[in-house]
Amino acid sequence: MSTTERNPVLAVRGLEVSFGPAPAVRGVDFSIAPGEILALVGESGSGKSVTARAVLGLLPATAAVRGSAKLKDRELVGAGEEELREVRGRGIAMVFQEPATALNPVHTIGWQLSAVLRAHRKATRAEARAEAVRLLELVGLPAASVVKYPHQLSGGQKQRVVIALALANEPSLIIADEPTTALDVTVQAEILALLRDLRDRLGTAILLITHNMGVVADLADRVAVMRRGELVEQAEVGDLFARPSHTYTRELLAAVPRLGHRDPASYSAESTTDALRLAEIVVRFKDFTAVDHVGLRIGHGEVLGLVGESGSGKSTIGRVAAGLLRPASGTVSVFGGDPVAARRDLGFVFQDAGGSLNPRMTVADCVGEPLRVHKVARGEEYRRRVAELLDAVKLPASYARRRPRELSGGQRQRVGIARALALGPRLVIADEPTSALDVSVQAAVLDLVTGLQRDLGFACLFISHDLAVVDSVAHRVVVLWQGKVVEEGAHHEVLRAPREEYTRRLVSSVPDLDRAFARV
Repeated sequence: MSTTERNPVLAVRGLEVSFGPAPAVRGVDFSIAPGEILALVGESGSGKSVTARAVLGLLPATAAVRGSAKLKDRELVGAGEEELREVRGRGIAMVFQEPATALNPVHTIGWQLSAVLRAHRKATRAEARAEAVRLLELVGLPAASVVKYPHQLSGGQKQRVVIALALANEPSLIIADEPTTALDVTVQAEILALLRDLRDRLGTAILLITHNMGVVADLADRVAVMRRGELVEQAEVGDLFARPSHTYTRELLAAVPRLGHRDPASYSAESTTDALRLAEIVVRFKDFTAVDHVGLRIGHGEVLGLVGESGSGKSTIGRVAAGLLRPASGTVSVFGGDPVAARRDLGFVFQDAGGSLNPRMTVADCVGEPLRVHKVARGEEYRRRVAELLDAVKLPASYARRRPRELSGGQRQRVGIARALALGPRLVIADEPTSALDVSVQAAVLDLVTGLQRDLGFACLFISHDLAVVDSVAHRVVVLWQGKVVEEGAHHEVLRAPREEYTRRLVSSVPDLDRAFARV
């Protein structure tokens, strides 16, 4: 019998969760040992977060939970609310996916940490303040952070605060639910290093819930794979990556984009004429310079990847290129003219497909909106064109009558792509189109975009902080840092042999699946 089985921090046996007749989680079994990091992976809807919330008793009253979940010797399934309140924070703490929503915007960081310490440890005001400073320093934040409000911190800093809150009561187990989703690659690397360091120094066990297999390769000791509410495979991380036994696991691993694995000669695009040209662009917001004398060009039929951390100016440049934002100085040329005049030749794919679609409109109306606005088609011609667009993005014709809320995240993104292509644009601007998608859905959307670009021949400005994704789709890459271009060139040159220190730091921060194979 292994140490995990003999002395687990958490032992889950036969866990089942139902929200009505159909079970959401079926017969789940796993254990976590002290100081171990277990990654619970799978696509959205696989039951990962439901399993974690069932353990903590955080599911709604409509949920029926059966089976066993023991924190050391304490049974949590069926425990009363008072007992569960005692467990939350002190026995098990949770790090949520969205730190901004987990923090109170009207109170300082120090106040929020002190409130937890005074409630659970009965600390005095002075003791709580001193401990708040210690916790912030423990997660790599300066003591001065105690007087700051959440809006004064970056996304990575807010995530560190949430981790400090989780550590406040010295729990035996931390449940980290997608703790790095939507974070820049460098910030993600910092958070992963922090979690690893806390495990090593404090012996804290971690249940890591994620769909990012690169994060799993970088951090986990063992992996449990969920699909449709069931655990289909469990293994040491090296064994799972090298010898996955379940078909679904093999599909997950095959769908992960891997930096440096695309053939540099897989395709190229050379054009002597420009679809987009920016020259000496400057954008200021009051006293802040968001874009500082940036110049770039995209040839006809070319995909240009624009990469950099949050705040580097990527999305601002995308808005300038689309004519949605006027620069303070510099020139913008789309097909040799003004971007506003070229609006019909532009398509825009938004990061948040759900937020960009009118929830009261049908899918057909969302896709056909540009056709109506520009009075391009009506009647039978309009319906035929909408059907062709849905077919192009591989959505069944029956989806035309659905509302956006009835679709999955990947399906909504396909609708967004169809809408962007409705007018047959010669230039598409895609702003983080896959950042919030599951790995297999992301792979399908990337294949779709690549295939459509190849077939239709449009130029594309592809904006992303995911270097592996950019490496899989772009012909050339431009790297931004603090509003300035620091490096540009062919995708394989910039992302595999970067010249600049900043680019090398970005590339070195990408979780590397090959490391998992080396751990066998």
